[in-house]
Amino acid sequence: MPPRTVLEFQDVSKVYTSGDLKVYALQNVSLSVAEREVVLIEGPSGAGKTTFLTIAGALMPPTSGRVIISGVDITDFGEGDLPKVRQEKIGFIFQSFNLLEALTAIQNVQLVMATRGITGKGARARAFQLLSAMGIEDRQNSLPKQLSGGQRQRVAIARALANNPDLILADEPTANLDSRRGREIMEIIRMVAKELGKTVVAVSHDLRIRDLADRVLWLEDGKLEEVSRDIGGTPATAS
Repeated sequence: MPPRTVLEFQDVSKVYTSGDLKVYALQNVSLSVAEREVVLIEGPSGAGKTTFLTIAGALMPPTSGRVIISGVDITDFGEGDLPKVRQEKIGFIFQSFNLLEALTAIQNVQLVMATRGITGKGARARAFQLLSAMGIEDRQNSLPKQLSGGQRQRVAIARALANNPDLILADEPTANLDSRRGREIMEIIRMVAKELGKTVVAVSHDLRIRDLADRVLWLEDGKLEEVSRDIGGTPATAS
């Protein structure tokens, strides 16, 4: 039985207009990402990577095409329906961690569950379980300023998993980390896919983590292509 498709783009385009000028951030992008798959998207600045994540994260509609998450076509959902999709189906990991500085590590994770009405001992137990899976249960009561960059990103990953989403979207998850810690974080993200059954799409400029992805795609001028992973690290369209 083939793996379940969690994220699907069907001929997705996004066009920004300024007067008579039209700029294509995405041009007829089609992509299917399966359960437990890790897909890495690379490309130059301004290539459309942020637009891709924003649409995949149910934060912005495409100009044309269809977006399907966990078998549900969300393309025509209104603003009243999209927050539920984001809360239940999608977890976000950010370059800058986006932790609330006034809250401890475990409180940052618990806060996400509160958006779905999960509070009290149950929320705290799940948050502790997730921090333990990240290897930082001993820092549960630490504030973000008391954590290293790698530890903060581990808290951010735990937070992304808090509501048990199908899809994890990571925006430059290793950018603010040194080489060793960046690889550790990407190894954790891969574990999230393979052992916890999540689908991961990560956007990154970090060529050192290519080997941890199942597929590497190149996005430029709004067009998405699969690339080979040669020794030199230069993207080349796969035959």
